Order: sequence, then structure tokens, then C-alpha cells
Amino acid sequence: MQKIFSHEYDEQSDDFLISKSLQGSEEALVELISKHQNYIYNIAFKMVLSPFDAEDITQEVIIKVITKLGQYNGKSSFRTWLYKITVNHFLTMKKTWLEERYPTFSHYELDLENISDQDLSPSEQVEWSELIEEARQGCLAGMLLCLTREQRIVFILGEIFSVPHEIGAEIMSISKDNFRQRLKRSRNDLYHFMNKKCGLVNDDNPCRCPKKLKGFIREGWVDPTTLKFNVNYSNRIYQIVEEKDSKLKKMEYLNYKQLQQDYSFQEKDFISKVFKDLIQSKMVKEVFELSGSNDE
Repeated sequence: MQKIFSHEYDEQSDDFLISKSLQGSEEALVELISKHQNYIYNIAFKMVLSPFDAEDITQEVIIKVITKLGQYNGKSSFRTWLYKITVNHFLTMKKTWLEERYPTFSHYELDLENISDQDLSPSEQVEWSELIEEARQGCLAGMLLCLTREQRIVFILGEIFSVPHEIGAEIMSISKDNFRQRLKRSRNDLYHFMNKKCGLVNDDNPCRCPKKLKGFIREGWVDPTTLKFNVNYSNRIYQIVEEKDSKLKKMEYLNYKQLQQDYSFQEKDFISKVFKDLIQSKMVKEVFELSGSNDE
């Protein structure tokens, strides 16, 4: 798994694949988008919390990237160009119903408090360990919705995916200092709420994932038959992001960050299928004169 946002990321390989794609190589276009598609999906999933909405968003972003590829002028890296398109799509798309439901932390807090606690027996905790993890990831992800869209995308990039500040600033079209300040505000807002409510970071808080599980199931927050978070992965996010230096250990919010990066990094088969259908479309074939391969 390539670390897309690492300083060591091979941007020249993208440039080579772009050149081949614009010459008509279907294989190069597939490889180019395949490198980024799961990152687009996982960022989208963190933005909207719904796998169905995230799938639609990912498809829409991929279509934009492919149809605009001929306009890429190389003034910035392809990586920056692609994720600028992704971020602009997030910021301008219609709000999802979950975003409408949780515009503030107070709304989320009220729903959490209305879900009753119920202890699990030791045997249930073992038997339902995957569902407890589903509840943990889902509840943490739900908190992100309470940030504004701009706060949310800065937090997802800078905190969850450890995007270097200079790269994050380029993607957001702001200065490095601005990116750093917005990330700090997002952290403060989210982690203040977590410190007040979440038992994962503050032992004084009564809220615990196992105690909420049965209530989450009753209210439809967790579906034992169809997991949304603890599924379709071979890596956690912390395994595919760039490692920071030892100074990270001194960060006030290290434990919070570790929780946020302990999400499943999902790899969705549907994206490959959608992409294969897309490149067969008349519009895309006309743009690229796709040949299936380019063995001139």
C-alpha cells in the first residue's frame, strides 16, 4: 500500500502514467486512478459517514478527475491537483442527511445521552468484540460530523491522514500557517468534546462502547448484519500514513490522534468495477482515445 501523502511519494510515476493515459493507454489510466481511489473513498467516508454516499461521491470525483485530466498543466503535482478537485467537491456538494442531523456537538451529545447504557456479560464482550469495535469506530466518526465541512476536511487530512502541513495547505489553497491554525481549531473543538464525553480518553466519563452497543443496535447505529466501519480492510489508517518524528510523543493530543488513526482503511471492490464501466463510456473514450494498452 503506497503512502500517498508521504514526502517520499513518487510523483514522477504519476506524471508518466498521465502522459501514457493522454496518449490513449487504458492500462495507464486504470493504474493512475487505482493508486488514489481508496484514499478518495476513505476521505469521503470520513466526511459523510455513509458508505453509500461515500461511494457516490468517489464515483463523482473520479469522473471529474478523468474528464479534466487533459487540463492538468503540471504547475502543481498531480497529487495536489487531484485532491484539490476532491476537496472542492466535498465543500460544494449538497449536505447529506447526517450532516443536517448533526450540525453541532450538542445535537450529537443529545442523541448519545438518549441511548441507554446496558452492560454486556463477559461472554457477550468476547462474542461481540467485532460489534464493539464497529460501535467505537462509528461513534468516533459521528463526532466528525459536528465540525464544519472546512474544519472536517482539514482535520481528516492533517490529523487522521497525517498530511504534511505544506501539502495540506496546497490542497486547501491556503498558507501553511493558515492550515496549521485551522487544524489546531478543529482539534480543540473535537477533542474538547471527547474529553467531556468519551470514556476512551477520559476515565471519568461514563460513556463506554460496550455499554452503548445494545442501544446502538436498537437505534440502528450499529447493524450486526451489515458492518460499515470494521469491514473491507487489510490495514488501519495509522499503517498507511507517514510516520512523524519523535516530537509527536510530546504532543498534547497524541492519544486522541491515535484513536482517530485506528480506523479501518477500507478497500472497496466497487470502485474498480465502477471505474472499468466508466472508461468504457463513449465520453471517456473520446477524450483519451483509449486503446486498452499503448504498445507503440
